[in-house]
Amino acid sequence: MLNPCISLPVVALLIAGCATTTTTGAPDPHAVTVETSVETGDVTCIATTPQANRQSAATTNAVRSQAGLPPLRASMLLAKAASRHACDMAKRGRMTHKGSRTTGPSQRVKALGYSPRISAENIAAGPFDRQRVLREWRGSKGHLDNIMLPQVNEFGIGHAVGADGKTQYWAAVYAAEQ
Repeated sequence: MLNPCISLPVVALLIAGCATTTTTGAPDPHAVTVETSVETGDVTCIATTPQANRQSAATTNAVRSQAGLPPLRASMLLAKAASRHACDMAKRGRMTHKGSRTTGPSQRVKALGYSPRISAENIAAGPFDRQRVLREWRGSKGHLDNIMLPQVNEFGIGHAVGADGKTQYWAAVYAAEQ
């Protein structure tokens, strides 16, 4: 592990996440699915569009460039892993790095055929749009540590809406292949 996990209360909800561990098929990039969870009811799982992923990578890269770090490539495969995890968190109604069937981002990207040399993840839950969550991560040391990992070179972001229709679940994966 490169850093410990940190939690930060924000707007009466928690925004958290800093897990660090050492595409096939092209579904409709605009797909929105509503899934029912036994625990939480209907959630909205949103597939990340290439444009949203590129814009998020550009925002992240602006921070990295200030430290002289190379830019991250927007990866739709990592976005798919992040989207699946955001959806999983929304279905369970809780923010956690541990997935229903995985222990962290490394397992999730491996399941999609990615061979990570390193992977890290930021997560959040709250009333945040994409730009706000990226801004919150920049302002949190643990999250910023993941953004600034010099070893990573790819990025993907994912999003889902909780059963309450308000809580936005976010996951971002930072990684480099072997």
